Amino acid sequence: MEKQISVVWKGGMAFEAQIDEYRVMMDANPAAGGQHLGPTPKPLLMASLGGCTGMDVISLARKMRQEVESLEIKVQGTIAEEHPMKYEAIHLIFEFTGKDLDAEKLQKAVDLSSEKYCGVGATLKGAVGVTYEVRIL
Repeated sequence: MEKQISVVWKGGMAFEAQIDEYRVMMDANPAAGGQHLGPTPKPLLMASLGGCTGMDVISLARKMRQEVESLEIKVQGTIAEEHPMKYEAIHLIFEFTGKDLDAEKLQKAVDLSSEKYCGVGATLKGAVGVTYEVRIL
C-alpha cells in the first residue's frame, strides 16, 4: 500500500499539507522567518504519535470493556541542541478518567499499541527513545 500527500509552499516559511480532504498549515517561528500561520513540523510529529496511539488505546480499552470517559495523552519531546535538532526522546503520559477502570487492562492496551499496532510509533522506534506511563485520575 502506498500513501501520498502534497506539501505546497505558500510563501515565506509557510507550507500547506493536503492530506486527503484536509489541509494542514505549517510555518516556522518568527525568529526563523515564519508568521505563526500554523504549527512547526516537529510538534506535528508528536501530535501524530499521540493521535495514532490514542486511537489504538481507545479501541483496545473498549474491547476490554473499560468505561473510559476521557483520555488525555501528554507528549513530551526532548530535542537535540545541534543540527539536525531531531528528537532524542519522546515520553507519552496517558491520563485516563472513567468508572471502575482497571489499571492492568489500560496498561495492556498501551503496551499493545506501543508494541504492535501504532504505525507512527513503529516508524519512530529505533530512531527515538519512546517511553510512556499510564495514570488513572
